[in-house]
Amino acid sequence: MDISTTSHVTATTDRRSLGRTVRAYVALTKPRVLELLLVTTVPVMILAARGLPDIWLIFATVIGGSLSAGSAAAFNMYLDRDIDAHMQRTENRPLVTGEVSPRGALTFAWTLAAVSTVWLWVFTNPLAAGLSAAAIFFYVVIYTMILKRRTEQNIVWGGIAGCFPVLIGWSAVTGSLSWAPFILFALVFLWTPPHYWPLSMKYADQYDDVDVPMLGATRSGSQVGLQVILYAWATVACSLLLIPVASMGLVYSVSALVFGGWFVYESHRLYSRAVQGGEPRPMRVFHASITYLTLLFVAIAVDPLLPF
Repeated sequence: MDISTTSHVTATTDRRSLGRTVRAYVALTKPRVLELLLVTTVPVMILAARGLPDIWLIFATVIGGSLSAGSAAAFNMYLDRDIDAHMQRTENRPLVTGEVSPRGALTFAWTLAAVSTVWLWVFTNPLAAGLSAAAIFFYVVIYTMILKRRTEQNIVWGGIAGCFPVLIGWSAVTGSLSWAPFILFALVFLWTPPHYWPLSMKYADQYDDVDVPMLGATRSGSQVGLQVILYAWATVACSLLLIPVASMGLVYSVSALVFGGWFVYESHRLYSRAVQGGEPRPMRVFHASITYLTLLFVAIAVDPLLPF
């Protein structure tokens, strides 16, 4: 093999290695979770502005929020790397496979936290930056370090971190907070348990193996199903509060009723199958919850743009 061929092979190998490393660090940010950030942040900004906000402001808020959420996810993977190695669902995460070192992940997480806070402070406002930092703290310290391995109610209170994007989006536009974003905060808070508990039912054995007391792993299917129903009803009720508080129109009102009714129906089906001793099919509710929240927030974005 001549020198030119050897150099070409080396360069190709280096590019592939760099590509794998970049993908590994991106995986630390849990890109699928970032989708929820976009779904909840941008519609709230449109609602706060009662129209389309400045495009640069939307871009700056989404970038800052994505960096913040990525930081929290990276901290989470660093702290949970011991249990991730023993769960089939998480065994391919970068810290488990060795594609990223613990020190590299921790440095990456701190860097994203600092950059996201400074970014939002400079390009939006201090309130949005402070809320972003609070979200990181809540997810990393309150949920991951304190609650996750100690109580089956971990996702209820730990899920608060996932509610912050609606406050960040609203404050980025208005520089303040009001009742409307807090209702949306409560909506996401109530939605999180019936979204995540079905997933914990699916992977109950894996959570048992690592001694993480997720409700789906510590209670029977019928007990979890009943909790899912209660939280689903509460979520829909909370979504209806936005109609008078934010003067929502026909599009949102109909969407909240129709999509909410479907979400509740799927929750009842989960409970019914569990009580009857059949296969609960929890992932059906898990995916339905994602679709419900997405469609509801699309309605939040569309409603202020229409004259009725």
